[in-house]
Amino acid sequence: MESAKKTIIVMGGGTGTHTLLKGLKKYSDHFDIKAIVTMADSGGSTGRLRDEFGYLPVGDARMALAALARDIDEENEILRQLFLYRFDRGEGLTGHTLGNLFLVALTDILGSESAAIRAAGRVLAISGEVIPVTADDVHLEAEYDSGEVARTEHEIDTATHVNDAAQIKKLRLSTSARASERSLDAIERADLVILGPGDLYTSILANCVVDGIPLALKKTNAKLVYISNLMSRNGQTQGMGTYEYLEEIKSYVGRSPDYIIVNTGALREDLVRLYEQDGEKPVVHNYHGNETAIITGNFVALDDVRRVKGDVIKRSLIRHDPHSLAHAIIELV
Repeated sequence: MESAKKTIIVMGGGTGTHTLLKGLKKYSDHFDIKAIVTMADSGGSTGRLRDEFGYLPVGDARMALAALARDIDEENEILRQLFLYRFDRGEGLTGHTLGNLFLVALTDILGSESAAIRAAGRVLAISGEVIPVTADDVHLEAEYDSGEVARTEHEIDTATHVNDAAQIKKLRLSTSARASERSLDAIERADLVILGPGDLYTSILANCVVDGIPLALKKTNAKLVYISNLMSRNGQTQGMGTYEYLEEIKSYVGRSPDYIIVNTGALREDLVRLYEQDGEKPVVHNYHGNETAIITGNFVALDDVRRVKGDVIKRSLIRHDPHSLAHAIIELV
């Protein structure tokens, strides 16, 4: 009798989660891959649909679904590309992704975002499961040490109305939200829970301010892994190194990660210069404690990142390599 698969959970949202899931998907025959995604997105296509239809944001779920979609033949690959397709023309359509529209339509048909995500997973024949962290309609808020407050995820990401030197003092939700039972059950049964890669506040900790998630992460027997960002984010993590990232995670989760994965590979200097124009720099590795084990390696993607027409959201140009990152994760299970 074969032993049950071990379970790997990726918690986050956006490009970082998409990248890691693409790599982990190759191991889905041997491991149960689950993504717990934030439901606080309020920018771009997702934000527009949220405002117009009143549904929960589906953008982070869409990215995770596309990453886990089967791509073993031409038909599967075309379906995955359709799910990611972004319109760059058409009145009212520009900026929207077909996947977001598809999920909104499924929500109309099935009556809930969770049911829509599960159905989309079946259509895409995903290698794993995508789980919304909550079914409650909430926004992400950030209070800064300057006294200023950003009241949506989009405001935190853009930081246009916040003093450049301000640091986030407290991240919270607009109202309390309960973690979904599926997310709590997944964490309880997990063997490995991964935080990141992704924006510390709007992708990772956005999940950890949901009621029930910190306690679940403290109680689980799963190893907790944090994947350090490659670059800082202006208005959020400027001046923070790996030590400060770990301290923030500990303050919200209530436990230190068992491992931190840190890139030691060289970053492209031309891309670093582009980031520096916005005040963003490579994250400095300044953690030297014993509480969290350090795993280093070259985890930088070599492929160029191309801007998609119609996309108005700022995307990362320097990204992790999905395959080397996934290999390091599998070594820990």
